Amino acid sequence: MLDTACVDLFCGAGGLTHGLISEGINVVAGVDVDEVCKHPFEFNNSAIFINEDVSNITAKNLDALFGGAAIRILAGCAPCQPFSTYSQRYETIGSPRWGLLYQFSRLIKTSQPDIVAMENVPSVSRHAVFIDFVEALQKMGYSVAQDIVDCSLYGLPQSRKRMVLLASRLGGVQLAAPSNDQIMTVREAIGDLPAIVDGEAHTADPLHIASKLTDLNLRRIKASRPGGTWRDWPKNLVAECHRRDSGRTYPGVYGRMVWDSPSPTLTTQFYGFGNGRFGHPVQNRAISLREGAILQGFPRTYSFVPEGGRVQFKALGRMIGNAVPVTLGKLIGKAIIDHLGYHSIELKVRSERDCPAHAGQALVA
Repeated sequence: MLDTACVDLFCGAGGLTHGLISEGINVVAGVDVDEVCKHPFEFNNSAIFINEDVSNITAKNLDALFGGAAIRILAGCAPCQPFSTYSQRYETIGSPRWGLLYQFSRLIKTSQPDIVAMENVPSVSRHAVFIDFVEALQKMGYSVAQDIVDCSLYGLPQSRKRMVLLASRLGGVQLAAPSNDQIMTVREAIGDLPAIVDGEAHTADPLHIASKLTDLNLRRIKASRPGGTWRDWPKNLVAECHRRDSGRTYPGVYGRMVWDSPSPTLTTQFYGFGNGRFGHPVQNRAISLREGAILQGFPRTYSFVPEGGRVQFKALGRMIGNAVPVTLGKLIGKAIIDHLGYHSIELKVRSERDCPAHAGQALVA
């Protein structure tokens, strides 16, 4: 097994970390400014959580975390909201969140990891900050590869496209090719979960809870069909804003998911029926927090709240919706492990050269 140490910047609830660990990468720590992520990150992963703004992290901090590992990996997903098509109507390049990629670049330059992994929304590649990020990596001697990944082709039960960047000092890193045989549907992912009603949590799992519907929205979801839109409703149920000409082109809200397809892309408000196509395929409610987590690739037993802790829809919706899907973390982890395996002889020689007393420890069986 390779002697790796990885630090996950912007780690959130640990989706990327969980996927990397499952593929054999030793994630030693995660960094995030949101302290509510501490429990899910640490409880479900053998790594420490550092509640800190990445801007305050230094190369010295990272060196201490990496320790004497033969292979140092720096991974992360800077908040994607500034780069989304929707947010660009409201955010400007002056927003502090645009600068987080520059902070990522700073840490790469000062800590010199062997491998860098990053994921974000596909549209990030059109922005100057990302172009600068890639150019900086190349100037530092990294081989850089980037691709748009349709996560549903790798077994995530959700239509979610992400830009994945992998950079290595050893050479190019390649993601595995997708397979149509891996496509998972909503039915396969959550179809056997116990039925619940809106506003109710299942007794065996506090996270399997659906938000309460108003009387009007309860009537609306009863009038909705899987894959349909509010255009299928009787006129008296259609919202006033959708009756206007300006609202008629927005059918992507108040919809039910379809059993035999992947779910639509989850947002941080997936728990609300009116926020997208987040209605359960057959039950008269929005999907539960647990169902959302499963559609993001998290195991069913993944803990997001301490036992007896309060379940807050807004905080948990943000955490789950913003997470790197675990499935994507596994894909990235496998690519890195395969890449290091390909260069194993080179790494062994480097280890013997740099530290003769510990020759061969870069590859521990």
